[in-house]
Order: sequence, then C-alpha cells, then structure tokens
Amino acid sequence: MTNDRTALTRSELADLLTDAAQSVGGIPAAEYPTAAARSYLHPVLGPLAAGPRVITELNDRFEGFVATEPRRAGSAGLFALASYASALGWLTESFAELTSSVDEICTRVGIPAEPRATIGTPTGRTDQDDEFDFAFNAIELEAVRNAAEAAGLAPDDYVEVLSQSLLAAARITDACMEISSGLLDDADLLSEVSDRPRLDNDPGSLPALVRSLLARMETTE
Repeated sequence: MTNDRTALTRSELADLLTDAAQSVGGIPAAEYPTAAARSYLHPVLGPLAAGPRVITELNDRFEGFVATEPRRAGSAGLFALASYASALGWLTESFAELTSSVDEICTRVGIPAEPRATIGTPTGRTDQDDEFDFAFNAIELEAVRNAAEAAGLAPDDYVEVLSQSLLAAARITDACMEISSGLLDDADLLSEVSDRPRLDNDPGSLPALVRSLLARMETTE
C-alpha cells in the first residue's frame, strides 16, 4: 500500500501553530454571564466555559494534522507535531486543575459554617506563594458586603472564595499565556528561511513548549 499523502509546507505548519496560539491566548479574556449570587466565580467562569471548546477544536485540528501528514514526516512536521501535542496536553492538564479548583470553591460554599460579621484574613489554605492580600477602603468594603449578601455568604467567606477564584484564574491565565507564547515561538522558527528547524542533539533545538515542559518537570522533582 502506497502512502500518497503530501506533507504540509513549513508555512502551513507555522499557520497551524499560530492559529492554535491565538485560540489558547483568547481563553483568559472569555466572558460568561454571572449571576449576582455566584459573583465570586466570575473570574473563572469565562475561561471555564471557553476551555473545553478550545480543547475540542485543537484536538480536531491535531487529528486532522496527523491524518494529513505522511507517516514518514520530515523534520519540520515532527517539530510541529511535538509542539502541538505538548500544547494540547499542557492545556488539558491546566483545565483539569481549573475544574478541580472550581469544584473546591463550590464545595467550600456549600459547607455550613458559622457566619462571621467582619472581613479579615481569609482562612482557606492556599499555596504560600499564591496569596492575595486584600485591603479595602470604605467604598470597596460596602461593595464586598453587598456582593456577599447577594451570594448568601458572610463577608469573610465571600472574600475567601473570591480569593480562591482569583488564584485559579491567575493560574489558568499564566498557563494559557505560556502555551500561546511557546506556540508562537515555534511558529516563528518554522517560518524562518532555513530548510528545516534546528533538529539535532542540542536541547535548544527542541520546540519551545517541549523545553518548557522539561523545565517544569525538573523543578517538580
């Protein structure tokens, strides 16, 4: 059986990565209507709603890419394949973490607790390097109290779950920006005039996203 599939050009491969980068980069800015009773979830609802759609689109494009690329793909095709697969895996993992964080927030809100009348330091546990330090003026304090009342929460509880929501939103934003930036870096390399990406034994020749993932793995060991 012969393989008559034609490899994508370097320009087409670069466009594939660029389109993926734009899709991922738009996730943090996604909006979703939020009821007043759930205003503490506003920072995460947009990305949470947009993420699955983007992941599905990227996965469909990836499957199309794999089906189109010849089995014996050239170095440029392998380079793009590694970059795209890394981006898709990283994004999927990041949204699993976001979903888990939102689930924790919802569980926290649903747990009966003694109401607290004043706004102080949130008591929920967060990573020590990822804490928000809130200081409210009179107008902001009144706004928090109103929002807490609309959500049916004590002010302290509202601040706590809002801070968790902001942290989750910051994490998914950082992940999306890093993924998008890596895809664009790899697309730029594919767009260079040279005949092929610098694929050799030098770790610097790997796609930017692969290098980022390797670095993350080293820091967690």
